[in-house]
Amino acid sequence: MAGTKQVISVGGHTLTLSSLDKVMYPETGTTKADVLEYYTAVSDLIIAHAHDRPATRKRWVDGVGTAENPGKVFFQKNLEDFAPEWVPRRTLEHKDHSNVYPLVNDLATLTWLGQVAALEIHAPQWRFGADGRPNNPDRLVLDLDPGVGAGLAECAEVARYARTILKSMDFDPVPVTSGSKGIHLYAAVDGRSTSDQLSAIAHELARTLEADHPDLIVSNMKRSLRGGKVLIDWSQNSSSKTTVTPYSLRGRLRPTVATPRTWRELADPELAQLDYREVMERMTRRADPLKALGAAAPSSP
Repeated sequence: MAGTKQVISVGGHTLTLSSLDKVMYPETGTTKADVLEYYTAVSDLIIAHAHDRPATRKRWVDGVGTAENPGKVFFQKNLEDFAPEWVPRRTLEHKDHSNVYPLVNDLATLTWLGQVAALEIHAPQWRFGADGRPNNPDRLVLDLDPGVGAGLAECAEVARYARTILKSMDFDPVPVTSGSKGIHLYAAVDGRSTSDQLSAIAHELARTLEADHPDLIVSNMKRSLRGGKVLIDWSQNSSSKTTVTPYSLRGRLRPTVATPRTWRELADPELAQLDYREVMERMTRRADPLKALGAAAPSSP
C-alpha cells in the first residue's frame, strides 16, 4: 500500500483509502497502511467471531499518541452518517432510544473500519438472528483484569483455577490475552440461556473463586479492593455489555492484539501480550484456538 491515497475494490465495493502513511502508533511507527494490511490478513478470523454482532468501535482518528500526549479516542455505537450504504447494519432498540450498529460480516466493511481508524472493535456475547432480533448468547466470557501489583502471570493463574470449575460444568474455556493488561476466557454455550442467566452463573463462579483464593481474586468491581489481585469481571455477559473482539487491535501505545492462546502458552513464564506482526506470523503455523466459537454460519441479514 504505497502512497498516501488509493482507490480499491473489495468484494465488489469501491473504497477510497486515504492518509495511508499516517502514523497510528508513534512508539512503533505503525501506519494506517499497516493497520489495513493486518486487518486484511486476519479478516477471516475477525469476521468469524464478530459477524452478526452489533459492533461498537473505538476510533483514534489521529493515532493513539504517546504516553505524554495520548491521542483523542471516539467511542462510537451508532453507524457513522458517512458510512457507505453497503455496510450491513442492524437496529437495536433500547428503552428510550435506538442505535444502528454496523455488522462486521465482510472484508469490505472491515477495511472501511480500518480506513476510519476504528482500531478497536467490541461486541456482545450474542448475535442478531435472521429475523433481526437478538438471539440468546452463544458464548460466556470472564474478563480477568489485574489490579496494581498484579500482572499477566497472576491472570494466568486465575484462568487455570477458573478452567477447572468451568470444565466441571461441561464448559471448555479458551484463553485470550486481551492485548491490554489481562486475559479473557471464552466458552461456547448452547443458546438456551439468557444473558441474565449467564451473568448470574458467571457472577456465582467469580464469587466461588474469590472465596477459594481470597488473596488473589476479587469479584467486586470496586477499584479499592483490587490491589495485588485479579478482578474477575463477570458483568460482560450482560446483553448490554461488550468485550473487545478476538483478533482486534488495541489502542495501546504498541499495536497489541486480543489474541486467542492455548493453555500450553498460558503456562509459559514468558507469557506476554502479542502485537499485530507476531499475530500475523503465528497465523502461518497454527490454527485459531478459538475456532469452535466462530463456527456458526452468518445469518446473512
